[in-house]
Amino acid sequence: MAHDSLIELLDLDAEVLHDYFRDVIGWVGREATERPHVVDLGAGSGTASLALARQLPGATITAVDLSPEMLAHLRARADSAGLRDRIRTVEADLDQPWPDLGPVEVIWAAASMHHLADPAGALASAFGALRPGGLLVIAELDSFPRFLAGTPDEEVELRGHAEAAKRRHEAGLHMHEHWGDRMRQAGFSSVTERHFEIDLRPPLPAATVRYAQVSLSRMRHGLEGRLSAVEVDSLERIVAGLSDRADLSVRTERTVWLGRR
Repeated sequence: MAHDSLIELLDLDAEVLHDYFRDVIGWVGREATERPHVVDLGAGSGTASLALARQLPGATITAVDLSPEMLAHLRARADSAGLRDRIRTVEADLDQPWPDLGPVEVIWAAASMHHLADPAGALASAFGALRPGGLLVIAELDSFPRFLAGTPDEEVELRGHAEAAKRRHEAGLHMHEHWGDRMRQAGFSSVTERHFEIDLRPPLPAATVRYAQVSLSRMRHGLEGRLSAVEVDSLERIVAGLSDRADLSVRTERTVWLGRR
């Protein structure tokens, strides 16, 4: 069930934040070679792999992930989209020696680097996998989506996010790294950084309510024992009433680094 909700959340993230994804992929397309082989690291549900294939018509995509369930979902989506001939999947642990991925012009790592136990090792592997002149793109979350800014329920949402951030820190996730510095240390040059402040107000995409429901439900179920009973009850009440609200917004921040081998 947790896996299913994560898949749905990743798919909804791309649907609701489609302008952000289009902007970043367009930037990569302008910097890459005409018909690049793109490796999508930690491809998850395939959101980025499909978007890369659609927006870069000459590209072929290799989607790499540790989860066979995620990769099966990705293949099904590629089949439905008529893109299976341009997207292949590879099951691999990116903290282990990488499999041979063939000649690579672009490596795309969206919200995946912070999960790795050895980011420096993965960056060295990425440098070794890329052709000279190839691109590494790292996109990370500076803040997880917030939906209740300016409403009476904003405070309990912020409390949930604060406790979730503590839990990620305790788990050793590499949140808030300066990946540009890490890339330079690994040998990448011409590193460019772009910061995106996403602030969506009504009217919002139709999927926004479901995006909020899944996001807040996942947050609430990861915080047993960290929030008071009153706060947990408040979050459950908020999730149950989201479909009747007209005051939702979507606020999040992302940073993207692009470097060249």
